[in-house]
Amino acid sequence: MVRPHTILALAALESIVTAAPTTSPTYVRASTGYYQGLIDANFTNVREFLSVPYGMSTAGSNRFMPPVAVPMSSKSFNSTAYPPACPQYVSAIPSIWNQQIPQYLQYWGAPNNSAGISAPFANEDCLKLAIWTPANATAGSNLPVALFWTGGGFQTNGILVPGQLPQRWVSLSQSHIVVTINYRMNIMGFPNAAGAYDNNLGLMDQRLSLEWVRDNIPYFGGDSSKIMIWGQSAGAGSVDLHNYAFWENPIAHAIFAESGNAVQGSPWRDNSNFTFVAQNVGCDFPNNASQELACMQQVDYNKIINFMGQYQDNSTLVNPTQPSITFSTVADERLVFHNNTVRYEEGFVSKIPIIYSGVANEGGSLQPYPVHDPYNGTNQSLANSITESLSLCTGATSTSLRHSIGLPTFRYQYAGNWSNQDPLPWMGAFHSSDLVMLFGAYTDGEGPCCEPLEAETSKTMGEYILAFMKDPWNGPQTKGWYPMDPTLPDGGTMLRFGANGKAVQNVTGFEVEAVCFGTGPYNPFP
Repeated sequence: MVRPHTILALAALESIVTAAPTTSPTYVRASTGYYQGLIDANFTNVREFLSVPYGMSTAGSNRFMPPVAVPMSSKSFNSTAYPPACPQYVSAIPSIWNQQIPQYLQYWGAPNNSAGISAPFANEDCLKLAIWTPANATAGSNLPVALFWTGGGFQTNGILVPGQLPQRWVSLSQSHIVVTINYRMNIMGFPNAAGAYDNNLGLMDQRLSLEWVRDNIPYFGGDSSKIMIWGQSAGAGSVDLHNYAFWENPIAHAIFAESGNAVQGSPWRDNSNFTFVAQNVGCDFPNNASQELACMQQVDYNKIINFMGQYQDNSTLVNPTQPSITFSTVADERLVFHNNTVRYEEGFVSKIPIIYSGVANEGGSLQPYPVHDPYNGTNQSLANSITESLSLCTGATSTSLRHSIGLPTFRYQYAGNWSNQDPLPWMGAFHSSDLVMLFGAYTDGEGPCCEPLEAETSKTMGEYILAFMKDPWNGPQTKGWYPMDPTLPDGGTMLRFGANGKAVQNVTGFEVEAVCFGTGPYNPFP
């Protein structure tokens, strides 16, 4: 577990321009500067660069605007400390995340995980990424790269999530690189402001990070032609949206959408939420969208975040009848499309392989937290409904659409249930629980660690994803993992990880997805 006081002490170093010996393997020259990294203290065969800028500060006139790429540079930067996250709110609403499984949350620097405040460990100069490589990687190593875009409902998250730190995975494989990014979220990343032409700024940040990785990862030992964009939850929706928006030039050679996708599209919304927040932070300019936006660019971002977050908290905790406000992706028909099924029908999707995955009980951690009886107070019917709509049936639909135009889609279901990861008996394989397995961070749970099958499952999952990362067209087949064919009588096959005493097994599509076709109930505890 990362120690908060260490984070805060090191964070002060992040912006220091330093000189370092060019002979050090932790000192890398890229097109945008020289970066001083370090060897991981616990995994000495892993090299890490924890704060590498890919975009300029988003403060002031850059707020609510498309990201600006960092320029080519010969400056030296200290990248040995995690950077602050992008502005976000620490909700006061009790959830399974802040009450039971904080290892899945971004470090906020708040007094507790339900503080109801703008996160202190955040600022607007946040467009940074972190890189983990084998310690002996050189500019000629040509390793495949996993570029990870975090989840969090487009509201919260970032690089510094204990359950999403990949040192163990990189240490074990010694044959790939992992990159994780910060990107703008909530009103800062998806303002839907009438005065702004671009309102999916968080998605634009993600694209900029991909362009930086393409241009610079070879300096760190990576192969620009073997980048897998990978996202979980909202991040999974992001990589799938990328699949549509940049179909002619995806840059990535593979996509991994973990517990989410974009097949549902995005609803149309007006600009009233942004105006409502603006009016309540001193930017009341009726019928003048440009003045409204200019004013909002000058307000202390903490004031904006606190108003937005506290209003949203009050909708749950105090007055559930008040109108809600929401900030997320906006269907602009450029980056986000109202009807993604039509994109498939017209062939406007990237022609590269995809993994669509899910966990067996997605809804176990996404339904309202039973505060008064956390050990028994769960609604499994609601949890199943969430599972079906989030990844299960939408994944089935996406797979069918892709199969109809000849694109390979690999599928898996994670069903592991481990004592150190599941503090409540009804959680099962909950939303996000496969993250710690893939990253190799499963030891950050609170219970006794670890069951032998848990470690074996984590290692096995990493091996399968690495095979896809290296060669998404043929690599999985070498391990017996084949593209799913939903036209077969049994619905085709997918993998299931961590169930029935097995690290991995093949299961049929109808065994998992029968409920999506009206032919059987769903089993969240296989």
